[in-house]
Amino acid sequence: MHDFPDKNQSKGLPYGVYDVQENTGWVSVGTDHDTAEFAVETIRRWWLSMGRKIYSDAKGLLIMADGGGSNGSRNRLWKSELQKLADELGLAITICHFPPGTSKWNKIEHRMFSCISQNWSGRPLTDHQTVVDLIGNTTIKSGLKIECELDKNHYPTGKKISDEQFHELSIKKNSFHGEWNYTIKPNKK
Repeated sequence: MHDFPDKNQSKGLPYGVYDVQENTGWVSVGTDHDTAEFAVETIRRWWLSMGRKIYSDAKGLLIMADGGGSNGSRNRLWKSELQKLADELGLAITICHFPPGTSKWNKIEHRMFSCISQNWSGRPLTDHQTVVDLIGNTTIKSGLKIECELDKNHYPTGKKISDEQFHELSIKKNSFHGEWNYTIKPNKK
């Protein structure tokens, strides 16, 4: 998260997707709140802008995610929003959360966000467009390419998913640590 010197500007909240196979990334810079809805909207934007072109024959998505925060393993809204995305895309979405305290091994931190931090090091982040431009212009010798977009949507905090709503989700827990590893299949219409 980044607060700007001008208090009239909202925050800058970068949330990203890193494609290990393609060495590409997508970052949405949110202006409201870091919520599960924002996290899933970022995945949606990555898929619509980059993913579906590369993986046109995909039957599902595999997402490696940290264990806490907006995409946390216990976050019901995260799972509910992923269900909506699975239904929309017609793809099964498999999530593998890093166990608590191990997110430092998430490749997005070492292969993408560390490069972004180096790219904007020492440069004043004065407004949203500067943040978007610096992230989008991040490249390294290994060929990393990042697309970035400002997300001005409103993401209210405090949304709750009831037990009834949660039980309607099509979640299949993996036999190995199902609390961290699960697949959300599209609901049949």
